[in-house]
Amino acid sequence: MNKWSQYGLYFAWLVAVIATLGSLFFSEIKEFIPCELCWYQRILMYPLVIILGIGTFQNDWSVRKFVLPLAIIGWCISFYHYLLQKVPGLIPIQPCLQGIPCNMQYINWFGFITIPFLALTAFSLIIVSMVLCKYSSRK
Repeated sequence: MNKWSQYGLYFAWLVAVIATLGSLFFSEIKEFIPCELCWYQRILMYPLVIILGIGTFQNDWSVRKFVLPLAIIGWCISFYHYLLQKVPGLIPIQPCLQGIPCNMQYINWFGFITIPFLALTAFSLIIVSMVLCKYSSRK
């Protein structure tokens, strides 16, 4: 068993925990009000902490079949949300009609790092981790 298959679940769980704590920091400490798409991303990220935590501590690789669908759907929502923020032509078709507009950028570090970009990165790392765990555990 190689190192990735041994620590891949732990890495994915750690990413999910950091992403969850980050979203809670932005909303509860910084008092950023989440838009509708942010809520969907949270709905998909928060359960990953529990699922991956259980899988990690029980060394149960079967959680991949639950983690991958949630992470892939979360990735798609995060990608679309990021496009809404960075591509002005998509603004007329945004789904956020009430409350905070989805193209609002509370943070914009280095001109491209926004909150949806951080979620997109977290979902990407979890997906890659699950795929690498799957292939490395076959060998």
